[in-house]
Amino acid sequence: MPSGAKHRGTTWRERVYMCGSPLVIYEDNHLLVLSKPGRMPCVPDSSRDVSLLDWGRAYIKKTRAKPGNVFLGVVHRLDRPVSGIVCLALTSKAAARLSEQIRLRRARKTYVAVTAGKPSCDRLTLTNVIRKNRRANRVDVFPASQTSRGKMAITELRLLAQKGGLSLLELHPVTGRAHQLRAQCAHHGLPLVGDVKYGGPPNPMKDRSVALHALSLEIKHPTKPRYVHFSCPPVKNMVWRPFIGDIPRISHVEIRFIAGS
Repeated sequence: MPSGAKHRGTTWRERVYMCGSPLVIYEDNHLLVLSKPGRMPCVPDSSRDVSLLDWGRAYIKKTRAKPGNVFLGVVHRLDRPVSGIVCLALTSKAAARLSEQIRLRRARKTYVAVTAGKPSCDRLTLTNVIRKNRRANRVDVFPASQTSRGKMAITELRLLAQKGGLSLLELHPVTGRAHQLRAQCAHHGLPLVGDVKYGGPPNPMKDRSVALHALSLEIKHPTKPRYVHFSCPPVKNMVWRPFIGDIPRISHVEIRFIAGS
């Protein structure tokens, strides 16, 4: 099918429905925090599906009556089939400061995943070297000792629950490599449900999403003396519903003021 052919004759609203609609978690003059559906790209791509960036710009333009073009900075991304928290910047100052936090690994990210198999122990640190395989649009994983073959990838893993041959994992990426969580889990015998690219079992929802959800993000506010923690649980579909009660319960937005401010 030619690029964009599936959208001929469809409205923008219908295209949003096809990907699912984001959920607004928080907004102020500098930040727009959304929970991205699992089928929506973060930025426009060749599919011409409505992206999170498109949706965010339209939302700001409508709710704030913004004339002309709307600035919205993408400071981090999720893979298209992954759902969860994404923070967008509403000003260039916020975009620069948030990008610096991400680059220096000062942002705290927590994911949850449903995988086949069970880890060898309840807590693990996965350390590997990974390298992009552009031809296959994936990454290859190597032992940590083979440093010349790529870049180091480190992920902290905790087993939260196990049911019916599937495991619910909490994942903290220490580094931020492309496909890091998906590739490392698969390499260690824990492929994500729906992640057929890395050998995972098919997703029973048949919506091309994978069972990986960005549960929370903690950052220093770009203009205020406080840390902000944003979170949102995954949708209660066939994959996640059995594990919803095992996912840590935290409020959508938590604020911690910096001492002495």
